[in-house]
Amino acid sequence: MHRFQAWSSALLTALSITAGLGAAAPAAAQTTLRINIAIAQNSHYGVAIDTFAREVEKRTRGRYKIHTFYSGALGAERESVEGVQLGTLDLTLTSTGPLPNFVPDVAILDIPFLFRDYAHARAVLDGPIGQELLAKFPPKGMVGLAWAENGFRHMTNSKHPVNQPDDLRGLKMRTMENPIHIEAYRQFGILPTPMAFTEVFTALQQGTVDGQENPLSVITSAKLDQVQKYLSLTGHVYSPAIFLMNKAQWDKLSDADKQAFLEAAREGVKANRARVDEDERRAVADLRAKGMSVVENLDKAKFQAVLAPVYADFGKRFGQANIDRIKNYK
Repeated sequence: MHRFQAWSSALLTALSITAGLGAAAPAAAQTTLRINIAIAQNSHYGVAIDTFAREVEKRTRGRYKIHTFYSGALGAERESVEGVQLGTLDLTLTSTGPLPNFVPDVAILDIPFLFRDYAHARAVLDGPIGQELLAKFPPKGMVGLAWAENGFRHMTNSKHPVNQPDDLRGLKMRTMENPIHIEAYRQFGILPTPMAFTEVFTALQQGTVDGQENPLSVITSAKLDQVQKYLSLTGHVYSPAIFLMNKAQWDKLSDADKQAFLEAAREGVKANRARVDEDERRAVADLRAKGMSVVENLDKAKFQAVLAPVYADFGKRFGQANIDRIKNYK
């Protein structure tokens, strides 16, 4: 009898453990990862991460769910990149603004007037040069899933129209925390003020800075027309963006799931670039309608001429052949 009771007890224990495992299985089967962006959901970044999240869930049959955060809810861009590197955040979509602080080689992309147009920039990033740069991320604890886009950056301010380089002299401008940008803007006579984007609207509103520079997609989605009067379409820097994932999380994925994440990121990039194209088509008219004064058709050669000393410095720093390889890429 004792032997039978012992056997029954063991059987009941085994059954209860099995039942418990069965109950837990659906919860354990789904892994939730978090992705954060510094700007609003209704933006070229928002549509990118929403598409990415939907595609990841679809392509992994619901085993992975991406929880999306917007408007710097989990930190500004630099904090997000730090979080991905440390593993306190799984993913982010960020501009390359803060990236040279983590992956110095990426700084070459931020050289002013490096790219001719959107087609040129996208071809470079999607081609061998972009892939070589993505290979620099894993040793820093991050994986670059795909190059996305922030866009060509333009200058706004609250003081006066900018028609030529001299008009920039003395303007206190918010800049990204990016050494290449800061060096170039000082050459224009700008007083650069590095600041996280999450602080920009308030700084402009309070007059802490006179102006800022960003792509039209950002200027419109952040409603900067409410705190800036003058927009000049300088197109002085093309600003790439990138989907970044924590390397330890990436390494946990099966080969099939890695492919699913890469394909989802590519779909996110398609949505991102389509939104940038749409914003570029309608933004100027929209901003004018909201009261902004817009200067178009600037002589960009004059702005490039002012930067001659920093171009010489960039040639030494990055290797002129590397810069020319990007400039001449077809």
